[in-house]
Amino acid sequence: MVLAAGLWLLWRDGKSAKKEPGKLSLAATAMLPLLAVYVFSMIIGISWLLWISMMLCGVLVIYALGGGNTTRALWFPLVFLMFAVPPPSRLTAPLTDFLTSRLSGASVNLLWYAGYDVARSGVDIYIDQYELRMADACAGLNSLFSLVAIGMFYIYLRHRADWRYALVLSVFVPPIAVLANFARVVILMLVTHGLGAAAAQSILHETTGLLMFVVALCVLMAIDALLGPLRRRLGR
Repeated sequence: MVLAAGLWLLWRDGKSAKKEPGKLSLAATAMLPLLAVYVFSMIIGISWLLWISMMLCGVLVIYALGGGNTTRALWFPLVFLMFAVPPPSRLTAPLTDFLTSRLSGASVNLLWYAGYDVARSGVDIYIDQYELRMADACAGLNSLFSLVAIGMFYIYLRHRADWRYALVLSVFVPPIAVLANFARVVILMLVTHGLGAAAAQSILHETTGLLMFVVALCVLMAIDALLGPLRRRLGR
């Protein structure tokens, strides 16, 4: 989804950009080390580094064909396409551990105060007679990464002309993503309570993730609509 949206933005914004071919020798010289990084990352299997080096080569190709004006006009699609591949786990491990611990603890506390028989030991969650383990993937870092990308895509399309308001609206994106994933964990615990662990690990596991993704994007759009009158008032 991020890849398709980014390519569409490149096509849309590239049509209106003023094209003046850049220095081919400069682009070719800068591409040589990037190609070396590309080959190196392919050999050792680092997909994120592979994608970044390929994207930077694409930037140089755009510069060679369209010049600096075209490259500057396409800055957002190029940055947006970086989100098509999540960052390596070594860089995100501290944030993943933090989110896993906080989300599991907060979900257990919420259901405990609601009267459910729940407990927690580390990332292991106990509800009734069932034991669930909140894996790193359930921390929602990939969904957070994707939602930030799609949220910024929405803000760019709607409010690119007003960068101050776009900056204010973008502040809401990470908290919305985290809260949406928290809601997903709670829903899966309730499904386990009502239907058993097998039901929670079935297609409902992926369905709730997709549903929370859509809900989070709708919440961002709702916040945008609520802030609209304030934005117009401050504009006047």
